Amino acid sequence: MDIRNIAIIAHVDHGKTTLVDKLLAQSGAFREHQQVAERAMDRNDLERERGITILAKCTSVVWKDVRINIVDTPGHADFGGEVERILNMVDGAIVLVDAAEGVLPQTKFVVGKALARGIRPIVVVNKVDRGDARPDEVHTEVFDLFAALEATDEQLDFPMLYASGRQGWADPVLDGPRKDLSALFDLVVAHVPPPTVDGEAPFAMVASILEYDNFLGRVLTGRVEQGRARINMPVKVLRGDGSVVETGRLTKLLSFRGLDRVPVDEAQAGDIIAVAGLSDATIPDTVGAPDLTAPLPAIPVDPPTLAMTFRINDGPLGGREGKKVTSRQIRDRLFRETEGNVAIKVTESNESEAFEVAGRGELQLGVLIEQMRREGFELTIGRPRVLTRENPETGEREEPMEEVLVDVDEPYSGVVVEKLSRRKGELRDMRPTGGGKQRLTFLVPSRGLIGYHGEFLTDTRGTGIMNRLFAGYGPWKGAIEGRRNGSLISNADGEAVHYALFYLQERGTLFVDPGEKVYEGMILGEHSRDNDLDVNPIKEKKLTNIRAAGKDDAMLLIPPRRMSLEQAIAYIEDDELVEVTPGAVRLRKRHLDPHERKRADRRAESEAA
Repeated sequence: MDIRNIAIIAHVDHGKTTLVDKLLAQSGAFREHQQVAERAMDRNDLERERGITILAKCTSVVWKDVRINIVDTPGHADFGGEVERILNMVDGAIVLVDAAEGVLPQTKFVVGKALARGIRPIVVVNKVDRGDARPDEVHTEVFDLFAALEATDEQLDFPMLYASGRQGWADPVLDGPRKDLSALFDLVVAHVPPPTVDGEAPFAMVASILEYDNFLGRVLTGRVEQGRARINMPVKVLRGDGSVVETGRLTKLLSFRGLDRVPVDEAQAGDIIAVAGLSDATIPDTVGAPDLTAPLPAIPVDPPTLAMTFRINDGPLGGREGKKVTSRQIRDRLFRETEGNVAIKVTESNESEAFEVAGRGELQLGVLIEQMRREGFELTIGRPRVLTRENPETGEREEPMEEVLVDVDEPYSGVVVEKLSRRKGELRDMRPTGGGKQRLTFLVPSRGLIGYHGEFLTDTRGTGIMNRLFAGYGPWKGAIEGRRNGSLISNADGEAVHYALFYLQERGTLFVDPGEKVYEGMILGEHSRDNDLDVNPIKEKKLTNIRAAGKDDAMLLIPPRRMSLEQAIAYIEDDELVEVTPGAVRLRKRHLDPHERKRADRRAESEAA
C-alpha cells in the first residue's frame, strides 16, 4: 500500500489534537455511532486535565487507498524534545497556525526544525471562524517566518488551506464550501512525498518513542527505514557509536489503525510501527537485522536548560501518604524516565539521597513531579536553577536566554515592561495588534522568568498571554532580584488552630486552614515584610471563666492562598523546599531547626564575603 508519513506541528492550543479527531472521523477510522472522547489522542490524565499534549502519539488513516500515518506532537516549548525526535519519522508536516493569534514562538521553534530537515510543510490557517480572525495577515506572517528561517525556494512555495478544526472543514479559498476535510486529505497525498526507503536492504529502524505496557513490556515506535520487519525475526540493537546493546526477537509487531495498535505479521519499509520483545533498547537506538553493520543517523536533541534537586521527604509527616519514599525507588523511577524522555537528564547530587534532574523548563519538570506523586511517590523539590555554560571561544560565563512574546491590553503594557526590565529583560519590539492590544517581544534570561508567570497574570488581571521560547545562550546578566517578602515559619508541631491563625493573618498572607497538620520549619504563609518570622500556629485561647458575648464568633479568617505545584516550585527561595506527597503540596525550610537555619545563614554570609 502507498504510504505518507506526516506530523502535525503548531504552537500550544492552536487546535492540533482537535483537527486529528476530525481527520479520524472523516476517514472512517471510527465505526458509525462509536462513542469517542473529545481530543481522543490526549489519553493521559494530565493531558486531559490541562488541555495540552505532553506525549507525541501516532495514528493512521486510509484515504483513497493511501495509508496516512499521522503523528500528533506537543505544542509547548518544554516538550520540544518530543517534536525533534518525531520529525525523524516523517516526510511532511502540517503547520497549524491560529487565524487570530498568528505566528507564536513555538510555531517558530517547530517550523525551524522541520525546515532544517528539508521538509516542505503544508500550512493550515485554523480557526478562521473566530470573530477576531485575520487570515490574510497571518498568511503573510507565516511567509515572513519561513523567509526568516532561511527556507529554500521550494519550501517558500508552500500550499495553504483555510480551516476550522472544530467544525471539521478545510478549503483552499477563504469563502469555499466549508463542507469537509477532503481538500486537506487530497493535498497530503499529492504534496507529501512517499518515504524514500530501500525495501531490499536488511531491516532497520530508529526508536523514536518508548513506552511501557503491562503486558508487552518495553514498546518502541519508529519508522522502518529499510527492509521488512517480520514477527519473531531475530534482531540486534545498535547505539550511536556502533556498539551492540542487545540481541533478541520481535515478539510483537504492531501497526497503527485509527486509535488502535493492531498486531501484524509483517511491516514494509516506510511504515511507522511499534515493536516489543527487547529489554534494553532505548531512544535513539537502531533496531535492525543481525547482518546490519552500522547504526542509522539520529537527530541530536537540544540540551536541557533548567535543573531541580529531587530529594527524599525527610519531614515529620514523611511516609504517611505515599508508598514510594526511599531514595532507591526515586532513583529507579527517574532513570526510567530518562529512557523514554530524551530531553531529561538525571545525575547523582552532592547531597545525600538526592538527585539533580535537568530538563527544558518548569512545566516539563512539573509534569514529571505530578506524575510521580500520582504514582505514590513522596519527594521534596529544591528551587529551579538554570544551567550555565562557558563560551568555548571567549571563556565567558553564559546563561540560557528566552524570547518572550506578550499579548496584553495597552493599559497593562507599562507594568509588564517594568517588571521584565527588573528581571534583566530587553524589549526588542512593541506593536499594536488591534482591539486595544499590544504585542511585546523581549529577550529575557531564563532565570528571570522563574516565578514570573503568576505575577504576570496578577498584573494583567488575567487578560495577558505570555509565550516563551529558548533563544540560545547569552552573557551572564548578573544578580536578579527575587521574592521581596519573607516567610511565616511554624515553630511547633501539631494542628493549626483558628484562634492562632486569626492573629497571624495580620502578619501576612496565610497558606493553611485551621485543622491542617503543621510542623516546625514548615512555611505557613508569606510575611508582609522582607524578613522571615517564626510563629506559633497551634496556640490555643487561654481558658478563663469570662466570656465576651459574640467576640469569638467575629474571628473571621481570610481564605488561605492555595498554590498549584508549579506555582509552589516557582515561589520558593534557595533555602526552601516544596514537599510533594500524593495528598498535599507543602512549603518548608531546607533546615527545619531554627538554630540550624541561623548557622546555615552565617555560613552563606561568610562564603559571600
